[in-house]
Amino acid sequence: MFRLPAASWSLFPAVTRGATANYAAAAAAAAAATHLEVFVDGKPVMVEPGTTVLQACEQVGVQIPRFCYHERLSVAGNCRMCLVEIEKVPKPVAACAMPVMKGWNILTNSDKTRKAREGVMEFLLANHPLDCPICDQGGECDLQDQSMQFGSDRSRFMEGKRAVEDKNIGPLIKTIMTRCIQCTRCVRFASEVAGVEDLGTTGRGNDLQIGTYVEKMFMSELSGNVIDICPVGALTSKPYAFTARPWETRKTESIDVLDAVGSNIVVSTRGGEVMRILPRLNEEINEEWISDKTRFAYDGLKRQRLTQPMVKNDSGQLVPTTWEDVLTRVAGALQGVDGKQIAAVVGGLVDAEALVALKDLLNRLDSENLCTEEAFPMAGAGSDLRSNYLLNTGIAGIEEADLLLLVGTNPRYEAPLFNARIRKSWLHNELHVALVGQEVDLSYTYDHLGESAEVLKEIAAGTHLFSQALSKAKHPVVVVGSSCLQRGDGAAIMAAVSTIAQSARVSSGVEGTWKVLNVLHRVASQVAALDLGYKPGVDAIRKNPPKLLFLLGADSGCITRQDLPKDSLIIYQGHHGDVGAPMADIILPGAAYTEKCGTYVNTEGRAQQTRVAVTAPGVAREDWRIIRAISELAGVTLPYDSLDEVRDRLAEVSPNLVRYDELEDANYFKQANELSEAGDSAAFTGLLVPPQLTVKDFYMTDPISRASQTMAKCVKAVTEGAQAVDEPAIC
Repeated sequence: MFRLPAASWSLFPAVTRGATANYAAAAAAAAAATHLEVFVDGKPVMVEPGTTVLQACEQVGVQIPRFCYHERLSVAGNCRMCLVEIEKVPKPVAACAMPVMKGWNILTNSDKTRKAREGVMEFLLANHPLDCPICDQGGECDLQDQSMQFGSDRSRFMEGKRAVEDKNIGPLIKTIMTRCIQCTRCVRFASEVAGVEDLGTTGRGNDLQIGTYVEKMFMSELSGNVIDICPVGALTSKPYAFTARPWETRKTESIDVLDAVGSNIVVSTRGGEVMRILPRLNEEINEEWISDKTRFAYDGLKRQRLTQPMVKNDSGQLVPTTWEDVLTRVAGALQGVDGKQIAAVVGGLVDAEALVALKDLLNRLDSENLCTEEAFPMAGAGSDLRSNYLLNTGIAGIEEADLLLLVGTNPRYEAPLFNARIRKSWLHNELHVALVGQEVDLSYTYDHLGESAEVLKEIAAGTHLFSQALSKAKHPVVVVGSSCLQRGDGAAIMAAVSTIAQSARVSSGVEGTWKVLNVLHRVASQVAALDLGYKPGVDAIRKNPPKLLFLLGADSGCITRQDLPKDSLIIYQGHHGDVGAPMADIILPGAAYTEKCGTYVNTEGRAQQTRVAVTAPGVAREDWRIIRAISELAGVTLPYDSLDEVRDRLAEVSPNLVRYDELEDANYFKQANELSEAGDSAAFTGLLVPPQLTVKDFYMTDPISRASQTMAKCVKAVTEGAQAVDEPAIC
């Protein structure tokens, strides 16, 4: 807490000083009752009881060196680098583990403190190999930085250095365990954040080692984060090894689009190539973690790319052509077909700018057949009410919940960072979790209520035992996965979930302030597409096959040639030659998310934007620019020529799309529930979710990750590891 020096009171006018002094005295008295006064190098600071010495020092801007301490992990206190002197205390204390006491004077730069740090650094370097020139941690290594600042220029150890055998823990993490200083950050991360007990220590003293005991893969969808938290070069990235130095790369802040969480990332590039992807701090979304798919699938950005326009010749082969030729062909095809015979399907990686441009183009051609690959129940409120398809509680909001009901979802593989939040709340806030659907490993314990969708009907009616716990909860949350809403009875599932959520909202007494109903999406473009008025799912196209189908990044295989008339024309626009491109008659090469400035809305409804990190390969262009060029040649010119003008159009259609990094509340839960109950919903059909997710359902879900060799290695390693221990192939 900031305290004004007594001498400063003379600066205030006498009239206001008395009243201000009364408030200040009251505030000081309240603070004194709940806070302790300590001194850091003679500077006073008020801290709460239980604050550690290290935290007290950081409050006044004094940085204490550390290796084992991490803000998001439990305190280990085993590296001793944070030793500081306390006045009148005979021995230095570990700042990370020692709670402050009233009146302590902490000396962070005394002779005793400096000598203690030098001694600790001497011990840490006693067995450390001299391989900094070839170490991938070079340039961003805590051990390098702190040995320069706090270490000595000589060592008294004459013994030979200890060597440790490297461990093979999978295709993602490279281990050079001789460099390990036993800080145990990786062990605590695996146990506390990732929720897997794969890493641990064996041996004692000089024989202490960190590893998996029995050689096995580090089986976690968040495993790559141990690379970031390792303070030395013991754990580094295998795909990134020996490719670049951090000072050689250019860093661009962006967001991830390989799932619907919208994790904040930093894209490191060199010479027009993405070298690696790192997490960027955002407390509201991903904290400082990212999933393995986000971190390692970047090599898919340079494989199987569409770099030039192509058209199908008379023999059925796709051959390269020019932009002038292909745009003229597309415009002519659009003009030659009645508007009602034109349809479009958009994929999961499409930005909002391209979505609104495509919608405007087809609307001007008198077509309303715009669909997304991901389906969503249209009975009742459908996608008309925004609260019906958002993660309304928010990703960070799950930490305030005391009861969570998961319906037909596996958040560990559909949204790993959201699952990490659930585990965090389960671990620290005693969150009670229950699941309706297939029994899966979620890295935390939960009550499995059954696999049948009939369980939802019982909970909605209040006849299930879980209904009692739901009615007693103060901050209940219900999360339904978008995967189970793809089914024929998706409307019935949504109606039941809506009723459960509304009943819990009323019984909890927080109606109007706390949001219970949540939908967990799997693809990055879905929320923006629904905001812009796209129809979810392709059932309408299957029932009325069009003569001209425009696929914008649609690669899930939801539409095939067999679903369309033989004489239909398929135009594919995207950045990878994945599922959609081979069946197309015309191919338009687009830009990937690292090559354009695009708007994406995550599953909680937060608009964010990617930024240009590298240029698109070949003659590929941004999607909205291609659509704008087509509109001009087709005689229905769209009224925007720049990115700012496109975003002005976005603001006209849906203003929340350009309010970046803001969450706009959606509150029509009662109305949505009434509409869903009034709607004609199909009956439940059997089990709630499809069979157990396979490893490909996490590592290979989109064109980029399917083109990644690193992700292919992960699939192979996990599959072989699962077969070796006779377990089902899960991530």
